[in-house]
Amino acid sequence: MKKSAFILSTLFMLAFCLKAQVEPTAGNWTTWFIPSGKAYRLPPPPSYKDEIKGVISQQQNLDSATRQQIEYWNAGAPSYHWQHLMSDLWMTDALNDGILANMLMSVATYDALIAAWDTKYAYNRPRPFAASTKIHAHGLKPESPSYPCEHAVAAGVAATIIAHFFPAMADSVQQMAEQAMASRIAAGLAFPSDTRAGFELGKRIAEIEIEHTKDFQYKAAWDGKIPDKPGLWNGKFAMLPYAGRNKTVVLDNGSQFRPGPPPDFAIDMAELKNFKQTERSMGNALQFATQSVFEDLLDKKIFEYNIHLNPPRAARMYALAAIGTYDGFVACWDAKYTYWGIRPEQYDPTFQPLLKSPPFPGYPSGHAAITGVMGEIYSYLFPSERALFEQKAKDGAESRFQAGIHFRTDNDVALELGKKVAGAIIQKVKQDGADQVIISKAWKNK
Repeated sequence: MKKSAFILSTLFMLAFCLKAQVEPTAGNWTTWFIPSGKAYRLPPPPSYKDEIKGVISQQQNLDSATRQQIEYWNAGAPSYHWQHLMSDLWMTDALNDGILANMLMSVATYDALIAAWDTKYAYNRPRPFAASTKIHAHGLKPESPSYPCEHAVAAGVAATIIAHFFPAMADSVQQMAEQAMASRIAAGLAFPSDTRAGFELGKRIAEIEIEHTKDFQYKAAWDGKIPDKPGLWNGKFAMLPYAGRNKTVVLDNGSQFRPGPPPDFAIDMAELKNFKQTERSMGNALQFATQSVFEDLLDKKIFEYNIHLNPPRAARMYALAAIGTYDGFVACWDAKYTYWGIRPEQYDPTFQPLLKSPPFPGYPSGHAAITGVMGEIYSYLFPSERALFEQKAKDGAESRFQAGIHFRTDNDVALELGKKVAGAIIQKVKQDGADQVIISKAWKNK
């Protein structure tokens, strides 16, 4: 072979290999609650030669239950099923640590996967299906090194955090984690030592981050005092009155973007009473009241863009959404209990809302604030679809007016608050190193 042809062939192979790798520099991305991924780099893995026979044996004895588990854990990013489990859990504990648990699981999973990616590309251990021709990959072949197993990392984080915040679930999530790890071995995608190391790494980082955030929730007992003044919210029980004092992740504090006081709601009340309900408006109100619209939308976009095949980037998206929900919630609750904004049916007792008002002040709207955050964060993550996300945010805000439990001013102010919170988060995350990878790839493809 001529020298020039050999060089071209070598460059082609090198380019192919580089293209096949999944985020080889993700181990350098900035983490949230740990110093860096490198700070938690694992020691070198043991020889996998002694593990090959065990994987082959498992594959020779696959039963229907194991195959079902393989298919289940093949779906989505490593934390996909854990995200859905937490989504179902945290709202059941909204009065206590639910919002913190939700944020912490996503952030700890991201941090742990960044540490895992640093270790993966430090040692470049081959996957079982690549180490032996007798081992078959049951599912798409991951284009990243095997050690540590990314599914085991996510399982270690989730099992630890869920057991901490929801102790009754401890045994169940441990069994679920073991099933996840066993499925990766049986699928020929990870060695047993990969899963053990991954689980312990995820567990360790989860424990560190639980400790790091132990003082995030404002724990002082509420004095039970509700302002007894005309024009203010006057419920019998105030839900989460001190949540606006919680520590935030990106914001300086909950009051950083506090809006001004609400107006008298006479004009808003007249608009609400003159509103003509339709099937479409009722459907929108019920959809946002009963479904996790933005969580489902993020899953959909991750699948549509095949980002579920890129664990660090998928974890980054889940983490940003969770941080946005957490900081947006704190900022909104700061304003709620600063102003004690009245609800429509309290302002005019003759008014009957479509849905029952929740037990906290109305101004600004929590739904509108969080959808405002999500609309901006999703637009940052998927910029070509900004129009869709902005419309969804408006729909979410409008749903509370259509439900009759918020004035339009509540929603408009909350949308703007959400955008400001998201702006601060986006400004910070643009420095984490992940955007530079995308820019570099786009430039190289020109």
